[in-house]
Amino acid sequence: MMPVFINFNGDILPANSHLLTIANRAFKYGDGLFETMRLMKGQLKFADLHAGRLQRGMKALKIDGYSQMDAWFLKDIAEELAKRNKVKHGRLRLTVYRDAEGLYTPSQNKMGYCLELTPSDEPRYFLNEKGLIMDVFTELPKPSNYLSNIKTCNSLIYVMAGIYKSQNKLDDVFLLNQAGFLCEASSSNIFIYYQNHLYTPALSEGCVEGVMRQIVIKLALENNIDVTEAQINPDILYEADEVFLTNASRGIQTVMGFGVRRYFNRISKVLIDELNKL
Repeated sequence: MMPVFINFNGDILPANSHLLTIANRAFKYGDGLFETMRLMKGQLKFADLHAGRLQRGMKALKIDGYSQMDAWFLKDIAEELAKRNKVKHGRLRLTVYRDAEGLYTPSQNKMGYCLELTPSDEPRYFLNEKGLIMDVFTELPKPSNYLSNIKTCNSLIYVMAGIYKSQNKLDDVFLLNQAGFLCEASSSNIFIYYQNHLYTPALSEGCVEGVMRQIVIKLALENNIDVTEAQINPDILYEADEVFLTNASRGIQTVMGFGVRRYFNRISKVLIDELNKL
């Protein structure tokens, strides 16, 4: 079932409306950012964390109006759209763009936004039954700078990684940063359990500042699992006991294999149980 309605700059409109002009800066320059969120039982999950990250991203991109994008506003627009679409569970995508004229240099820094909802029938987070088979995508390393932690509308690295994944019949791929260290997966953060310790690439390594990443780090520490945010050599994938991916829409996804290496999923089972208590 496809959603019937979207929220475009505060107006609830049919999802198939023709709304963007050729001058839209998200279309022309990728000038914007987005937030992927989970709706469960008609309510937005982790609104505070999503609002905080979105506001930091808008500030970094110098898009005005970030104070409006607080947790209350996100919950309000998400829950209103869910009601209009008669949907209780699903994945939300909020795109925020610079609503301006101009070439590379914008005429102003006003905000525009669009909220979409894709329904699902999952009232909680489920661990994937079949573990993911992955490999390392080396064709296009991700640069590390202050934009790297933001989910910007410029997603070409992830598009190319997705094409590589499809062409090589993989479930997902690991991305490296420009120094050759582990960064993230094609739409998730990475966690690696090695010698009774959980590791995840530090934000300084260029990964997106994932909301689920923050939650999983907190849950691990609360459950006496040591966690270190680090610079991680991809060679650890040959030695690791367990590897899993995290993002706000799917929660935790276990990786089964990398090359000939096979992984367990003990820690991810513990963490997803804890996640579903939140």
